[in-house]
Amino acid sequence: MSAEHKVHRGSDNVFADIGIAHPERVLARAQVMARITDLIRARGLTQQRAAALLGIPQSKVSCLMNGKLSMFSLDHLFELLNALDRDVEIIIKPKMKVEKFATTQILVTTTP
Repeated sequence: MSAEHKVHRGSDNVFADIGIAHPERVLARAQVMARITDLIRARGLTQQRAAALLGIPQSKVSCLMNGKLSMFSLDHLFELLNALDRDVEIIIKPKMKVEKFATTQILVTTTP
């Protein structure tokens, strides 16, 4: 007995695929959180040491490193990047004509 499986091709944004409101913004937060986690790991910081450096409780570092999106605004994440000696640049530009709606995107450098 063989079961049929339907496969649906997703978009580049899992949050859009599952119907989250403002999926570009949620993806942006997830990308920034992942970058902060990468920086913490690259420095070999424990959660306690990261908490002291970032000025947040260790429990919040745990939430950050476990992807608890609802715990952090983009603004707060930008402050954490600054605490990790990272500049944050924001570019505001007209949407491309081919796009139906304007979007929010994060471009992240790969060097820790």
